[in-house]
Amino acid sequence: MLIITILFVFFVFLFSFIFLVVNTINNDSRDTFYTENNIPEETLKKIKGNNNYSLGGENPKVTIVEFTDFACPMCKNSYTTMRNLKMKYKDDIELIFRDFPVVSESSIELSLAAYCAGEQGLFWIMHDKLFENQGISTKQEIFSLASEIGVEGNRFTTCFEKEKYSDKIYDNYSDGTSLEVTGTPTFFINGEMITGDIPLESWYKIIDYILSK
Repeated sequence: MLIITILFVFFVFLFSFIFLVVNTINNDSRDTFYTENNIPEETLKKIKGNNNYSLGGENPKVTIVEFTDFACPMCKNSYTTMRNLKMKYKDDIELIFRDFPVVSESSIELSLAAYCAGEQGLFWIMHDKLFENQGISTKQEIFSLASEIGVEGNRFTTCFEKEKYSDKIYDNYSDGTSLEVTGTPTFFINGEMITGDIPLESWYKIIDYILSK
């Protein structure tokens, strides 16, 4: 009887210890989620890429990298969500644009249009226009939209027809593929991947959690 009692006490302590260890690991995991602590520096650099268009402060606590496609309906929804986040959190967050043109045959041309407008300081205006007018696909429609935002026509046309930024688009696509991006929109929040059209309230919870650390 004494042996049974001792064994019983032993197993109670054993299971209690295991529960404590598992619970501690889970808590540590939650504390480091979205904080870049467990993500190699090289991976973070690949996620952010080089010389991509961004909106944000100098020392943001939250960096959101979006792999997106101007022809993707869910990306159109996410575009307005990102704007709302920027208005709410201002310089506490940084938004980085990376194109991942896989949805339609016109996806690459739409990306080219955004970059060619960017040469004239109009990237974000063209970015917004392309989403707001989603469905355009012909060269004539793209040029007409560019004209509406005030680009210098000859310079834009030359850039577009020479596919000046095709290497840039390929680099973004290549990085996305190596990071296991398979569709759009795909986000990396401080290096952590999350996919799909995330509701605004869910974004608030994620960002508020990070900012509270």
